[in-house]
Amino acid sequence: MTQAGALALDAEALYTDLLAGVRPLLLADTHLAGIVSGGGWLAERLHADLRRPAGSVGAISSSMHRDDFSKRGLASSPQTQLPFDVNGADIMLIDDVLYTGRTIRAVLNELFDYGRPRRVRLAVLVDRGGRQLPVAADFAAARVSLPATRALALARRDDGRFVFRIDEVPAC
Repeated sequence: MTQAGALALDAEALYTDLLAGVRPLLLADTHLAGIVSGGGWLAERLHADLRRPAGSVGAISSSMHRDDFSKRGLASSPQTQLPFDVNGADIMLIDDVLYTGRTIRAVLNELFDYGRPRRVRLAVLVDRGGRQLPVAADFAAARVSLPATRALALARRDDGRFVFRIDEVPAC
């Protein structure tokens, strides 16, 4: 996926792989919970493309449980909205990029504020390695390696198509 030193990721092609990879993991009663924001976009589209029942998709935010909350504060992004009962639920978390595992840890804490699910699994568009916590995805459409000085994020165009943005991380 690299050419002349540049990383080229086709987000739409990876979405197709994510769709195919998630399909066999879902039970009739599995709920999708997209991690705000990129994971939320993915979960909404998966919900529609997989023709899941109404009320079986939600959005979950990591902002209240982040370990860097004192630096970041409360994000202006949408907050958690889970239109299903978490207690006893089978939940598939959806995210765009898995990196350190810290967002997933925060999301799990948020999820358990809403109840105790029967099972929680994770599917991501891209696993970029670099874990700081013992977190693994049940499905990843791609695995890439990026230096810590780069951030990979999913963006959504006005037409709803996905693209990746690779940004330089400012030095702290």
